[in-house]
Amino acid sequence: QVQLVESGGGLVQPGGSLRLSCAASKSVFSPNTFGWYRQAPGKQRELVASMPYVGSGNYGDSVKGRFTISRDNAKNTVYLQMNNLQPEDTGIYFCHAFIAAYAVKDYWGQGTQVTVSS
Repeated sequence: QVQLVESGGGLVQPGGSLRLSCAASKSVFSPNTFGWYRQAPGKQRELVASMPYVGSGNYGDSVKGRFTISRDNAKNTVYLQMNNLQPEDTGIYFCHAFIAAYAVKDYWGQGTQVTVSS
């Protein structure tokens, strides 16, 4: 089993920035993909960004050019730098890991709240 623990959420004004972190409880085998999803009240969970063990990030259309995903494989940690935040970015942000070599392949963190409001 792998536990994912998110941190870095909070309240920020429109145009502000936040950096989310997601730490895995142990090293995970590659290939794997880590990503961030978000869920706004009354809406379905949607992909924000994802990144494979080796390679570049993949982004949802609404965050391209504003958010950047990165990972430190030595620390088993993935980050989401969010700039120019807007009220529509408000939601619970969940870290996700897909680990192909494991019998249980999908893991989720508990979520961290991001609120963008003036």
